Amino acid sequence: MTAAAALFSITAILLVLGIFFLFIVNANAMTRDIRENFDQIQVNLFDTVSPQEAENLMRQIVRMPGVQQTDYQTREAALETWKTKWGENADLLDRMPTNPLPNSIIITLSDIEYAREIVEQVDSMFAVENIIYSQDTVDKILYITSLIQIGSLIVILVLLIVSITVVSNTIKLTVLAREKEIAIMRYIGATNWFIRGPFLLEGVVIGIIAAVISSVAIGFIYYYISTRPGLDFLIMLMPAGFVPLRFMIENLAIIFLSLGVSIGACGSIISMRRFLER
Repeated sequence: MTAAAALFSITAILLVLGIFFLFIVNANAMTRDIRENFDQIQVNLFDTVSPQEAENLMRQIVRMPGVQQTDYQTREAALETWKTKWGENADLLDRMPTNPLPNSIIITLSDIEYAREIVEQVDSMFAVENIIYSQDTVDKILYITSLIQIGSLIVILVLLIVSITVVSNTIKLTVLAREKEIAIMRYIGATNWFIRGPFLLEGVVIGIIAAVISSVAIGFIYYYISTRPGLDFLIMLMPAGFVPLRFMIENLAIIFLSLGVSIGACGSIISMRRFLER
């Protein structure tokens, strides 16, 4: 009964941790996709700026921290890009008497955390008419990313502490139930590790069984969520879709096995250490 209670406790905790893990991995993937979509800054130049002056400006910009590369985009190339975006309605752009788009420099960032600093430096340059970049959106993305990382760390630590405590107390009941047997073993000269061995093995086995059950259960849950037709609204929130099922389950199984064995072993060692020191 005590082993069953420990198994149920670890399985329940791993299930909660697994569901939270699914959310964290997909949220991080979504955040990464959004960050990649905001890794460019468009710097519009005055019409009087020559290509040579633009080239000199690009050499200055590319030396700034956080800049991966710079590309010069003519107004003609910009118009072609807009025609591609408009698709079937691109013929409306051909009806314009002149091309209203400016020549520009496209800055590709190596890290969007440098975006604000780069925008401030480039905006002060003489040839720059204006800059197109959604700084507020980037700040929100960075803020959400930090919250996800901090929140996931706190939840994982709390769950690990709770699971080790539960297993430790559960195995302690097993130890107390066999108190006379352990006392006899100590009287006849058994070492602490000889006594501790079976309980340590019991904790490890319980952890492995709990990890297998949790991995299978989470696999079914994730498959149901990622393929359920009625949950299309979740897919719409994910720019690149859900993280692949195989990748998720393989990594989750490894994590669960590691956690299950560690939790079971730590719980056994802690409970036995307290008992053997008496």
